[in-house]
Amino acid sequence: MFQINRFLLLLLAPLLVLASSCGSSSRIGSKSYKAKQEVNSLPQLAKGDPLPATTDNPKSLLWEISGNGLTTKSYLYGTIHMIEKKDFFMSDVTKDRFNRTQVLFLELDMDDPSVMMQGLMGVFMNKGVTLEDLFTEEEYKRVDDYFKENTGMGVAMFNRMKPMLVSAMVQEKSMTGEVTSYEAEFMELAKARRMEVEGLETAEFQMSMFDSIPYDQQAQMLLDAIDGKDGMNSETLFKEMIDLYKAQDVEGLSSMISEESSDIDNFEQLLLVTRNRNWIPLISEQVNDMPTFFAVGAGHLGGKEGVIALLKEAGFTMTPLK
Repeated sequence: MFQINRFLLLLLAPLLVLASSCGSSSRIGSKSYKAKQEVNSLPQLAKGDPLPATTDNPKSLLWEISGNGLTTKSYLYGTIHMIEKKDFFMSDVTKDRFNRTQVLFLELDMDDPSVMMQGLMGVFMNKGVTLEDLFTEEEYKRVDDYFKENTGMGVAMFNRMKPMLVSAMVQEKSMTGEVTSYEAEFMELAKARRMEVEGLETAEFQMSMFDSIPYDQQAQMLLDAIDGKDGMNSETLFKEMIDLYKAQDVEGLSSMISEESSDIDNFEQLLLVTRNRNWIPLISEQVNDMPTFFAVGAGHLGGKEGVIALLKEAGFTMTPLK
């Protein structure tokens, strides 16, 4: 189950931005759009015909939301939080459809600086629990040695952080090339258009979900990631995940998450199903208000309980755009 930490890049992308920022002075956003909204109108929509796209290939990260009485089209895109720039891609069709919407919805409202403080309040374990409490002396030394070798810092700096966040942070530090994120890229596109950014859920909610997974189980996941158990090292599994993402195979990603998380109680229900179902009423209401671009972790898109299937169930037409 050690590779589950990698899947957080597809499930809790904005949350990982918060976790990664704990040891730095970076900020999520300069100021909230809500403060600007009073003096700025909605961004102008792109004119002319949309760029052509094939609509018969379900292996796509970009999906058009239409039907169900809608007078305008909205779009759903599957992201990954951390990816090396050599693997990053964004099609002209995606940018074109983005320019045909008027508001960007991420999992969190990352244009609001208060989100940073809200999220940081939930980074640490409850009741003063530390990593030293969860590991034996020998295990703690293995984790510490791994951090020093891969990040240049001892694990003591993150001693109070929830173990799953600590493990996910290691991935960014261990990447060899320059790293970017789709959330950051979409934020830049939104900023250029003075486009409102909103969130489907709060930072407090995202952070609270980790309290539902026992800390000792999280700690074992961190240790397994370091030890490379189950006959496959985490780098190999991470490459598999990236390859599926680059192939835009949202169903393949969903199947991989289901298979690898089967031994963790309520993992899918907690991090996927419940959240996906919570989002559907919000998305349904928003697309009726104005053309909207939704960018969420790609792990949420596929499967019987994925956002694509649930929006179809709610009466919308979902069309892949390649």
